[in-house]
Amino acid sequence: MVFARRTIDVFEAADVETVVINAAGCGSTMKEYGHLLRDDPNYAARAKVFAAKCRDVSEVLAGVEPRAPRHPLKLRVAYHDACHLQHAQRVKLQPRSCLAMIPGLEVLEVPESAICCGSAGIYNLVEPEAAEELGDRKAENILKTGAEAIVSSNPGCLLQIRAGLERAGRPLPVLHMVELIDASIRGHPLAASRT
Repeated sequence: MVFARRTIDVFEAADVETVVINAAGCGSTMKEYGHLLRDDPNYAARAKVFAAKCRDVSEVLAGVEPRAPRHPLKLRVAYHDACHLQHAQRVKLQPRSCLAMIPGLEVLEVPESAICCGSAGIYNLVEPEAAEELGDRKAENILKTGAEAIVSSNPGCLLQIRAGLERAGRPLPVLHMVELIDASIRGHPLAASRT
């Protein structure tokens, strides 16, 4: 709770309107600060206000008209729903909406998308065998799509999926959604070459 309080202090001092988060696990926790600090007489109200300002980057980007032109990326990508984004934050359509703004990009749905990849915060550290099984299952489902790259919105998922694909002997580029949007804005095909 010490770090939560410090985070609130820092953002209050900066007087921000919105806190934009690009890691699904962090975002789900920050959006819960009001609940986590509900019994703290000095922070309960402040935490609630702070939590209401927190937004995933896809929520922000999907809610505004793009200013920068998007260059085509001729790429078939599998979008992996991070558990902290789809289950905890209930954010599922916004990342797809952001990706749909990239011309030429084909977004493929991963079978069993509601099932965790095995990263789950520190789950892959405390339960490595079970996490590896989940990671291998996720990699298998991703490979079934025929995707040329994988996109997600959580660093832990990206690492877990990359490891699963490497164990399967089928490494593919694994990208954060923002990296793919950036590649489209810049007109760089870096997404096709990152592994």
